[in-house]
Amino acid sequence: MSYVRNAWYVAGWSTDLVGAAPLGVHILGERIVLYRGVDGRAIALEDRCVHRLAPLSLGRCEGDNLRCMYHGLLFDPNGTTIEIPGQDMVPNSARVRSYPVVERHSWIWVWMGDKQVADTDLIPPAVGFDDPDYILGHGTLDYEASAGLICDNLLDLSHLSYVHATSFGAGNQWADNQPTVMPLERGVRISRWMTAEPGPRTQTTEPLDRWQSYDFLIPGVLLMFSANYPLGTADRLAKGSPDPDDAISGITFTSQAVTPTKGATARYFFSWGPHVRSGDAALRDQLLEIAQAAFAEDRAIIEGQQRVIDDEPGRQVMPTKADKGVVLYNRLVARLSAEEAAVQV
Repeated sequence: MSYVRNAWYVAGWSTDLVGAAPLGVHILGERIVLYRGVDGRAIALEDRCVHRLAPLSLGRCEGDNLRCMYHGLLFDPNGTTIEIPGQDMVPNSARVRSYPVVERHSWIWVWMGDKQVADTDLIPPAVGFDDPDYILGHGTLDYEASAGLICDNLLDLSHLSYVHATSFGAGNQWADNQPTVMPLERGVRISRWMTAEPGPRTQTTEPLDRWQSYDFLIPGVLLMFSANYPLGTADRLAKGSPDPDDAISGITFTSQAVTPTKGATARYFFSWGPHVRSGDAALRDQLLEIAQAAFAEDRAIIEGQQRVIDDEPGRQVMPTKADKGVVLYNRLVARLSAEEAAVQV
């Protein structure tokens, strides 16, 4: 599968990078070490010493620098070797790759492409733990499956009727009713009304109209707003977008990110929780418990899908009407990847 390189990938939660301990991760098959400088800023380097190729993630932070703990070479935040124990001359070639890195929305984002075009405006506008409007829980899952398959799953929620009939209590509306799909410059927007929905998870017995809209953005980030409205709202708005301020309950936000790690494996990051006027920490914990059960269901079927694909890599999928978002997004990925390849020629 192809992936866009000129994009910000989630390397981990800000809380994953604690104190002076380096953290090794994989993104797009590349080994990366993250560590914090003396001012707390995140730094990202290639996780491979130039001397004997030992992982720098087993190294030691020394101020803004990182020392390899095999033979002691010391690297600065730009990846340049500034000291070789027992040797005065340091070759100009003694350097590792450094990566642009930004902390935002409680995530550590790493730019995997051309440094010269790294643009922080392209960081997807997720919601972090420091947002005063939401009470969020979070989690991480590792997949023995490619990131592309996870993205396809998130772009077509008709599977909720079957994969998540128990965890989310999803009914047939998810599979039977098609959402509105709109292309964006760097993603797609998928919106839908679920009308006359019973509310076992909305703390009411009255039927409601439920609105859900999410942007799925390069390189694999889902940002979803959901809320309940009075019965009849969807018809009154002719299935158009509602005003968030008119929501009466069930207001939640979820940010999810899919990061290709190495080979056909991926790491999946998610947060979910209620708006402060729609719930509390107890509801957040309830939602997170439901989410963890549901995402485990996703992982089981997607990893099974990956095993089938591995047995017959040439087998083609058969798209259905529900795949509109999948097709639009994958076409965008293919186009951006081709444009990057053309620049490199």
